[in-house]
Amino acid sequence: MYIPTLDDMLAAHDRIAPHIHRTPVLTSQYLNDLTGAELFFKCENLQKAGAFKARGASNAVFGLTDEQAARGVATHSSGNHGTCLSYAAGRRGIPCTVVMPRTAPQAKKDAVRGYGGRIVECEPSTTSREAVFAQLIAETGAEFVHPYNDPRVIAGQATCSREFIEQVDGLEAMVAPIGGGGMISGTCLTLSNLAPHIKIYAAEPEQADDAYRSFKAGHIIADDAPVTIADGLKVPLKDLTWHFVKNHVTDILTASEAEIIDAMLMTWKRMKIVIEPSCAVPLATIIKNKHLFAGKRVGVIITGGNVDLDQLPWQTK
Repeated sequence: MYIPTLDDMLAAHDRIAPHIHRTPVLTSQYLNDLTGAELFFKCENLQKAGAFKARGASNAVFGLTDEQAARGVATHSSGNHGTCLSYAAGRRGIPCTVVMPRTAPQAKKDAVRGYGGRIVECEPSTTSREAVFAQLIAETGAEFVHPYNDPRVIAGQATCSREFIEQVDGLEAMVAPIGGGGMISGTCLTLSNLAPHIKIYAAEPEQADDAYRSFKAGHIIADDAPVTIADGLKVPLKDLTWHFVKNHVTDILTASEAEIIDAMLMTWKRMKIVIEPSCAVPLATIIKNKHLFAGKRVGVIITGGNVDLDQLPWQTK
């Protein structure tokens, strides 16, 4: 298992610069007053392809040799990684195939196809996803770019935190969502090297809390098909991301479905930006655990904004 290093992050930062946005950091006095903390929101919902995963996908795609690239790339994804890999592959002019759950939001399927990606559908479980994908790779010989358990992807995601600490001085804590752990691992990679005093918190839905249970147990516990509104956080940790979580994360905090929806709606109303349910989990956990963050300067990574506008959760709450 190759563990990406600070040098990998720095190389990724240079490699992907032409293909991504340096996303803005926003604040909200209302949310500061509500939580008693100074919150700074890194808006990866405004990233290329609408999600932070453009970073890792671009690093993987543009790091391929010409021979590897000629065979194309493939992945399995509930949406954003597939969209971002299709985006990056399109920029390089190579084919991309994405195995997606048939239940994935239509907006995310449309986005993959919009960037030129080809979709192969599977059942909404990790077992089905990996079985269908294994057959695809055997048939195509494409380069597998894992959504999160890939050193190239983690090094790319790590560039987000590098930008963040350049944009905001004096951060004392960082909160980001956790599913498979790609963003958290990248956050750990950067902060453990460049700002080790910053405490790293992962935020997870109560109904998909396998990372929380893994963290408490000291080993990976994987759920096959959890059900949560936070569709981007349903996948389990793997060996590479677990390495970063167990060594660098301060704690994993959870939020209920209702708390996630409330935080998502609050962000839309107060900050006037579109974020996904998965991205609302950090704010939900901060509101729920005010005592951990009160009086501190807290970075919050908003990971994506690819929302199905015909299926907003508060409309059916």
